[in-house]
Amino acid sequence: MALNKSLSTQEVADILHVSKSTIYELIRRGEIYSYKIGRKVRFTQDDVDAYIARSRHEQSVLPVKKIEVQSSLLHPAQEESGAVIISGQDVVLDIIANYLHQKSLPSQRVYLNSFEGLLALYEEKVTAAACHLYAADEKCFNVPFVKRLLPGIPVSLINISYRTQGFYVTAGNPKEIHGWRDLARRDISILNRRHGSSARVLLDGQLQRMGLDKRMVNGYEKEMNSHLTMAAAIASGEADLAIGTERISRQIDGLDFIPLLQERFDLAVHREFLETSEGEELLEILRSAPFRKEIRHFTGNDYRDLGKIIAEV
Repeated sequence: MALNKSLSTQEVADILHVSKSTIYELIRRGEIYSYKIGRKVRFTQDDVDAYIARSRHEQSVLPVKKIEVQSSLLHPAQEESGAVIISGQDVVLDIIANYLHQKSLPSQRVYLNSFEGLLALYEEKVTAAACHLYAADEKCFNVPFVKRLLPGIPVSLINISYRTQGFYVTAGNPKEIHGWRDLARRDISILNRRHGSSARVLLDGQLQRMGLDKRMVNGYEKEMNSHLTMAAAIASGEADLAIGTERISRQIDGLDFIPLLQERFDLAVHREFLETSEGEELLEILRSAPFRKEIRHFTGNDYRDLGKIIAEV
């Protein structure tokens, strides 16, 4: 499969933002799986993803919190008093939690989508919620959703990055897909994300803007769990089109990317949190040279406003 292409030690080191010697040490300790072709060590993407998944539970940050169902919505169960709990699904958030942990600040991660994260922030079940939700009617990111989901609560939006959203299509774009209007074509099938995800919100907003009934979109009901699995499915020919970020498209063979818009990726916090020592520490980390240098490895992201309070709602 395209997703399991061979990766070299240097490529894996670049993905994990560590040195090659660290990768060899992980192999020696049996913490990351690998195989050999002659004398060369090689990895699959599955090997790397499995290591990252295990690390989230075992290494640099405290375990991901369990999720319980309340009022038909998913919320994390807060178990440790005083912990900074960061919600969101981007690996940059794991790095932030790691920096907090290194500064002896209890930090935890929950992997909610943007919509769920803002609801959890409203109920004070997380400290910070990553969001990148596009309001098509107002042509802006995040602020309208914060106003609606956290009514009457002063919230600060701290920018993390800007990322390009677009269509994943099969390499060579055989269906000649170019933009949103192609969603109405009956010869096009799509893959979707679940409710509350930024890609789903973006899609629904564009369908409404065009006056296109979602029931007319072939494959609208077919949901995938992540950008990575969705992109891999497009590359393998399971559908013609899916919405995701440019960065993921660079990880998989057999895929082309059609850019559509630049999204703003923010971290929402209660404004009063920034007056605490933990809030001050968080801002200091985001604005620090070591942190900026580390996340610069994530190609496809624009960090021009990293650590800037981009809006107060």
